[in-house]
Amino acid sequence: MFAVSKSLRAIAGALALSAICASALAAEKVVAITSFVEHPALDAVRDGTKDELIAEGFEPGKNLKWDFQSAQANAGTAGQIAKKFVGDNPDVIVAIGTPSAQPLVAATKTIPIVYSAIADPMAAQLVKDWKPSGTNVTGLSHMLDPVKQVEIIKRVVPEAKRVGVVYNPGEANSVSALNNIKGELQKAGITLVEAAAPRSVDVAPAAKSLIGKIDVMYTTTDNNVVSVFESLAKVCNDAKIPLIASDTGSVKRGAVAALGVNFYDMGRQTGKVVARILRGEKAGEIASSPVKNLELYVNTAAAQKQGVTLSPEFLKSATKVLN
Repeated sequence: MFAVSKSLRAIAGALALSAICASALAAEKVVAITSFVEHPALDAVRDGTKDELIAEGFEPGKNLKWDFQSAQANAGTAGQIAKKFVGDNPDVIVAIGTPSAQPLVAATKTIPIVYSAIADPMAAQLVKDWKPSGTNVTGLSHMLDPVKQVEIIKRVVPEAKRVGVVYNPGEANSVSALNNIKGELQKAGITLVEAAAPRSVDVAPAAKSLIGKIDVMYTTTDNNVVSVFESLAKVCNDAKIPLIASDTGSVKRGAVAALGVNFYDMGRQTGKVVARILRGEKAGEIASSPVKNLELYVNTAAAQKQGVTLSPEFLKSATKVLN
């Protein structure tokens, strides 16, 4: 009788342990995150998202499975990652960059998708407007006010009449930003001179093609350009062309100045949205939103290399000055 009782207790203990393990397994959430390419701005979004999830109580290796995949700036690879993630059926998919978000939104209408680091989600056809989408998509945008971008260009190079832009014509994010600033430049009597760079390796040659045709170089948050920003900066240094960015992370990589969002903070905000969904909210009930807090970064060493004299007032207005 004693032996039977002991056996029953052992079985009961094993069942209880099994139930605990099953409960822990059921509690584990899965977040799949993909970035079109790895460069400082997009990496900051990824890292900020992960850090915020940890702060929210979702820790990789404990109650969260974190699956990161980079498309390495290849649209075909981005499509393959989208198919893989949809097949894996995670709790939430985070898409960083327009070329990564678009194939995911096309591939699933059920798995929650949170996009981030996208300048114009409407032009990219991810959502219709800033209201809750009613679909499986929500996210954060770094859409920039072109008026403020033109103001920065004029403050750095007041006499500028021709502004050059290198961009990827195949990226909706870049085309939208280009068109937005083009209109504002025209209002200011400034001509935009474009040079296409469909691949990262095309960026430096495209920039060189603008030498002698422009007074200043401006960059949007084009992923091809940002991924090889140092090569663009070298062209501008050698030709003494002032380089202005819209990504603050590009300032330490050679731009004279940039008025833009803090992409790590954007990642933290992205993580908050992901946490809300993991706790039960529907993506379609969370409104998409632009990040409005902008920071001005200035690089005085880059200014010297590119032949720019910055006013004391401009330097004083900067959030951060790099020497």
